[in-house]
Amino acid sequence: MSLKSKSNTITLLIHILTWLVLGFLLFGYQPLTLNVELPYQFWIKQTLVFIMLVGSFYLNATVLVPVYLLKNRTGMYFLFAIVLIAAIYFLDALFDRTLDMHRLMDAAFHKHGPPKRGEKNHFYDFALLFIMALVLGISTSITAIQKWQADIRLREALEQDKISSELSFLKAQINPHFFFNTLNNIYALTHINADTSRKAIHQLSRMMRYVLYDTQHGTALLSQEIAFIKDYISLMQLRLTDKVTVTFNSPETVNDMTVAPMIFLPFVENAFKHGISATMPSSILISVEQHAEVLELKIENAIYKDSNPNLEENKGIGLTNTLRRLDLLYAGKYTLDMKEDTAANTYKVHLTLNLL
Repeated sequence: MSLKSKSNTITLLIHILTWLVLGFLLFGYQPLTLNVELPYQFWIKQTLVFIMLVGSFYLNATVLVPVYLLKNRTGMYFLFAIVLIAAIYFLDALFDRTLDMHRLMDAAFHKHGPPKRGEKNHFYDFALLFIMALVLGISTSITAIQKWQADIRLREALEQDKISSELSFLKAQINPHFFFNTLNNIYALTHINADTSRKAIHQLSRMMRYVLYDTQHGTALLSQEIAFIKDYISLMQLRLTDKVTVTFNSPETVNDMTVAPMIFLPFVENAFKHGISATMPSSILISVEQHAEVLELKIENAIYKDSNPNLEENKGIGLTNTLRRLDLLYAGKYTLDMKEDTAANTYKVHLTLNLL
């Protein structure tokens, strides 16, 4: 059952309970306490009073509270509430006169020493005022709570729409960012080896099929994401020299779970962007580990200051957007440690995701 359906059910039960209690007060408790044989006019009057109370309940709930109280027109609300109570009180007195209730009730109590004819029963007046205040109070409380719950649902829906729109925007930025970076690499290959560049284009087309079609629902299988990273690494290796060593470790058997697509890619891209030297031996270590529902990505690469004076200032669109995606999709379910080891001249990334 949805939150809205549950709320509507609870509200309906409160309405039913309210009218059962009120009906008991008017048609059960009061007649039982009187302990006399009551004329049929009494039941007519009680029915009319019950109808007035029900009408005032819903008039207050549908008009007075939404139009005045919830729009900060408190003075007008209390003015109309007092007018409503006075109108019910006046109609109650009118029913008494029309049905000749004082004479009939005097006759019913005659054997038990009734009050003098014409003497006002102030207890009944206070009881009626209390019941009217109770009905309006319950009506106001239910309407205010419903408005509060509706506002919460609206805020949650707007926040969800905002998050969905932001995620779509971030993914739309990451995709071309990855695409253009890869095209630049293939362009460099065309000047070195035409056969290798053709192989790279074929591999890129397979990767783009994954990006454009397999990730449209906002999630991908872990096995697909690992395969995508493998393809990316293989594509990058086509242009690397023998001085660069790339090691990629992944689980032999993957327990397939859904994961945000391309969530690892910017970290891997950064390693190739900042961890390779054109003249010096360099290495990149990329490891994906799975422990039940916990996924770990570990990356370690060298840092070449000549090509990247300040790594933190050159995170790029892909990595910046990925950090935001992690905050939106895995809030409270991930840890990310990115640090530079100056002594060892290495940069390390350790990302832990809880996929449940």
